[in-house]
Amino acid sequence: MESMVTELFGSMVFNESVMKARLPKETFRQLMKTIKGGEKLDAGVATVVANAMKDWAIENGATHFTHWFQPLTGITAEKHDSFISPTSDGNVIMEFSGKELVQGEPDASSFPSGGLRATFEARGYTAWDPTSYAFIKDGTLCIPTAFCSYTGEALDKKTPLLRSMEALNRQAVRVLRLFGNEDVSSVKTTVGPEQEYFLVDKSVYDRREDLIFTGRTLFGAKSPKGQELEDHYFGMIKPRVQAFMKDLNKELWKLGILAKTEHNEVAPAQHELAPIFSTTNIACDHNQLMMELMRKTASKHGMVCLLHEKPFAGVNGSGKHNNWSISTDTGKNLLDPGETPSQNAQFLLFLAAIIRAVDEYQDLLRISVASAGNDHRLGANEAPPAIISIFLGDELSEILDCLESGRPYGKHAKEKMEIGVTVLPEFNKDATDRNRTSPFAFTGNKFEFRMLGSQDSIACANIMINTAVSQVLSEFADELEKSKDFQKDLQALILRTIKSHKRIIFNGNGYDESWVQEAERRGLYNLRSTPDALDHLLDEKNLKAFKAQKIFSESEIRSRYEIQNENYCKIIGIEAMTMLDMVHRQILPAARTFAKSLSETVSAMQTACKGCDVSYESETLKKVADLTKAIYESTKKLAADMEKLPEDIGQQGHYFHEVVLPAMAELRKAVDELETVSPKEIWPLPSYGDLLFSVR
Repeated sequence: MESMVTELFGSMVFNESVMKARLPKETFRQLMKTIKGGEKLDAGVATVVANAMKDWAIENGATHFTHWFQPLTGITAEKHDSFISPTSDGNVIMEFSGKELVQGEPDASSFPSGGLRATFEARGYTAWDPTSYAFIKDGTLCIPTAFCSYTGEALDKKTPLLRSMEALNRQAVRVLRLFGNEDVSSVKTTVGPEQEYFLVDKSVYDRREDLIFTGRTLFGAKSPKGQELEDHYFGMIKPRVQAFMKDLNKELWKLGILAKTEHNEVAPAQHELAPIFSTTNIACDHNQLMMELMRKTASKHGMVCLLHEKPFAGVNGSGKHNNWSISTDTGKNLLDPGETPSQNAQFLLFLAAIIRAVDEYQDLLRISVASAGNDHRLGANEAPPAIISIFLGDELSEILDCLESGRPYGKHAKEKMEIGVTVLPEFNKDATDRNRTSPFAFTGNKFEFRMLGSQDSIACANIMINTAVSQVLSEFADELEKSKDFQKDLQALILRTIKSHKRIIFNGNGYDESWVQEAERRGLYNLRSTPDALDHLLDEKNLKAFKAQKIFSESEIRSRYEIQNENYCKIIGIEAMTMLDMVHRQILPAARTFAKSLSETVSAMQTACKGCDVSYESETLKKVADLTKAIYESTKKLAADMEKLPEDIGQQGHYFHEVVLPAMAELRKAVDELETVSPKEIWPLPSYGDLLFSVR
């Protein structure tokens, strides 16, 4: 079994070991300089690599190649071209040039661009990202690429992610030089995104128009049994799900994806898969592939994988936990305190930078996870609140308090801590319990950003984290590079930062209503909805940070504002229209059928038996009639509301949140109540019980 797994792992990846075996030594050496050192790729090297890549791909069954990229749709895109090239004698040969490897030209006008591209401005380019290995999927060689317009603007999620990684590298290396770390040449962020999802049987899924069109149930009365007994979490994995997980692992391992941990989650039919940490852009690529393969593998097992953040009301939704850390090319984790005074001071400075970054750019972190789906989840009992805060744990918080106040740390300590002079008191990595209600929690040597929605690309969250931390590190470096007394100024900077930004640190229960009032008192944002959050994207401080760190131009960030607003409106618009369609074609006809059956029963009983008690039938008939009327009136209101949309896209977002969503909730309330009194054979939709317990 061990040899099978090790042979399987990475077998469909053109990774470093494959390149080393297939490329001339000098070509391999130059390519590694590009991959690991960021040096410009030589055209001659690209030609040799392309030929070796083609031969390897064909040997492994590939007939086509594609530039695999991540447009602003939130999913991946690919256009397949075959390797064949005609010969003069009417035959074909298999060719793949360096130019085809390095650059492609997909249509740029048909993807979301937020005004960066018009229909008549179709030219766009894909550019090879050599830091993310090519792989074979479904008989096609997939080349991870960035996607930009003819005029150079980023039209994807990968380009700004790579820019943000470069920015953090630049600023972190500047800071490390101040501590005498001359051996460090680069700093990278690493991520391990945990992925939650639901599995339901395809036969019940196919009977739910709402799941098919929107990914979530727009109607559905609560099941008699949900997650109340807490018997699903970490419970025995059902054989059918185990078979799915086994096949999924094989497919992921073939692509070099470090799938590590799998288990049942809290809600019925909910599960989780967690990988080992990877460099951020590779982790992003792998997570996109993971979601795709989850759907494909589930289909092969007669199931459907639901990645919506809240597919079922009343039970936990699904998120992604983005475990983020910073490491040097020498193997040092910069969020590990270390054992010497200089290492302690370095750790405290990076920690202070993150605290300040999260405080000053709370809005950007909230925006990075904002979506119509995630709005249903944030603040519920399975997700952090919409208020951004940092959990440090009692011990690390106490250390910072002692530094700020000048008090000794610990009962028996006699001297106050001085940064860079006294060794930081050792503290256990797991000195305090985990806080699953915290949006941004320190967990030993990394931060866990828990707010991401399950179907989100992790690129957005990591772009915002990297940008915020880079901006603060650059300001720290600007200040300390001018210092005449480094130790004194370092200590002053750390203490000033702790004092100014400690409002963002909260170790308590984020679900408690008192935290909402406390956060307001502290002056923290509580951006409950996507439109509320997006209102802050174009704030001057945010534009300044994006420009200073070369992450987005102003036109690029404005395009993201347009796209995210438009996407939010479109999603809720589709949900509203789906509700109206289901009501007119399924719910109201079922209500009429039930009412007719009740009416005929009452009439027949009264005819056959004078004085018979028909109170149940009569009262039920009245309830059905009242609910039918309520459904009809709510349907008319929702349809009318959809006719009154403002033209401005920003105003539309608020209109959908403040007018359309409440109208949808009112309609759902009446429909769900009608479901509770309707016979199963008449009700047109599979129930929550049918869905949540469909995989046996």
